[in-house]
Amino acid sequence: MSFATRSWRFVKHHSLTVYALIVCAYLMLPIAVVILFSFNAPEGRFNYVWNGFTFDNWIDWNSVLGIQHAVQTSIVIGLIATALATALGTLMALAIVRHEFRGRGGTNLVVFLPMSTPEIVLGASLLTLFLNTTTVFQLGFWTIFIAHVMFIVSYIVVTVKARLIGFDRHLEEAAMDLGANEWTTFFRITLPLLAPAILAAALLGFALSIDDFVITYFVAGGEQTFPVFVWGIARVSVPPQVNVVASAIFLVAIAIALANVLWQYRSAKRLQGAA
Repeated sequence: MSFATRSWRFVKHHSLTVYALIVCAYLMLPIAVVILFSFNAPEGRFNYVWNGFTFDNWIDWNSVLGIQHAVQTSIVIGLIATALATALGTLMALAIVRHEFRGRGGTNLVVFLPMSTPEIVLGASLLTLFLNTTTVFQLGFWTIFIAHVMFIVSYIVVTVKARLIGFDRHLEEAAMDLGANEWTTFFRITLPLLAPAILAAALLGFALSIDDFVITYFVAGGEQTFPVFVWGIARVSVPPQVNVVASAIFLVAIAIALANVLWQYRSAKRLQGAA
């Protein structure tokens, strides 16, 4: 077999793999630069030029005024908004997929509206709503929380609904035939089987919350989340601590996502072994 023939066979069988690796490398390159520059020791206020390697940025990540409060605000809002949106979105997905009710089609449409509406329009609309209800809502922590729940819940519904469409109802029927009531069936059969999809939806919701800038900027008032803090400080300086926080959030998210994939893989293997 000639070299040209062997080369052609290699390209034919591995071209898609090579292409996928190149695309992944292209997508990861900016993130790699962010992580690399979190170890930079810049001479000036802007962390744009490599000057030297240091761990001081990671040790003193909160040395920049306001960054710790902004990170804590983003994490707290992300956690509680994701928790509420996940609970609401899961119940909404169950209702839409499993029950016939008047307005079901309209509900499906309403669920998709926050996903399809431009963020600047959504943010401006929410700001108008909050300004017209100042006796109830003051711009700040809770208006950010409400706004995040509103747009996160759509992604939760879509993610969980995709799992429910392919859900095997015979497992629930078998449990009820064996004497389990509706609540026992839900907590022992339905919820564990939906758990990977719910966790994936929650991770997506948290990522959307902690990353959001446009909607948050409109409804934040005097409160600062991490994206709003970065936007504000970028006009006068870009300290490497910003890269540190961004890198830490990315690495934690990747670790959780990998743990979720491993959990789903082991669950699938257990189900195959039981079958």
